[in-house]
Amino acid sequence: MRVVSEQPSSPLFAVAAQAYDRLMGRYLPTLGVAFADAARIAAGQRALDVGCGPGGLTTELVRRLGAESVAAIDPSPTFVAACRERHPGVEVRQGFAEDLPWQDHAFDATLGSLIAGFLAGPGRAAAEMRRVTVPGGSVGLCFWEIERMPLITSFWQAVFSVDSTASGEAELFGRHRGQLAELLSSAGLREVTESSLTATADYADADDWWSSFTGGAGPVGAQYNRMDDEQRARVRARGLELLGSPSGAFTLEAHAWCAVGQVPG
Repeated sequence: MRVVSEQPSSPLFAVAAQAYDRLMGRYLPTLGVAFADAARIAAGQRALDVGCGPGGLTTELVRRLGAESVAAIDPSPTFVAACRERHPGVEVRQGFAEDLPWQDHAFDATLGSLIAGFLAGPGRAAAEMRRVTVPGGSVGLCFWEIERMPLITSFWQAVFSVDSTASGEAELFGRHRGQLAELLSSAGLREVTESSLTATADYADADDWWSSFTGGAGPVGAQYNRMDDEQRARVRARGLELLGSPSGAFTLEAHAWCAVGQVPG
């Protein structure tokens, strides 16, 4: 029996599922399709969603494979509860990518969406994802490109105009070309391919856009919580200006690096 190590859940995602929905969940209906296509997810497979959050990618995996052929795992108790509620029949566990509680070769495909920059040990996580995947199966990761994700980029640019000491998140692992592909290759995956995925999100108005940050999810949510009301007002105004001062409903397009490799054998 494998012993799952106990690790603290990241405070960046110790939030309600709805907070993540407002921040990143609205991108998953399109990102999930693109990621599943890149990993060639098709009927007859069994797949694992690593770092599933409230179940955004899980939704697409269930649509393609059926709930009984999908498993998911996340360190956040609130996200695990939401994923279970939203996807009856899916095996959802609480745990960590670096120590997956499944036997060797349990899945035909193992995917991690938007998790790379928040992994405690990327190399260990990639090795675990390979371990639980059958020979010939697919292992994939995707993570936002820092220069082509306007929701994140405009927020941090606005923050820097108010607080030059803010750290931002440009250097999170996986933000830059080649990092995910190199990680999978280092884990022994073969025929690793890299691509850029496109996703979109709709916003009803400026208030809806601003709600992405007010729930406290992720690095942007943590930064929101650190600011006072005057700083928040300035960041909001500057962020909207950077987005072109949209009025009424608008859509943002974003891009994510994606790497998919095959387990040898």
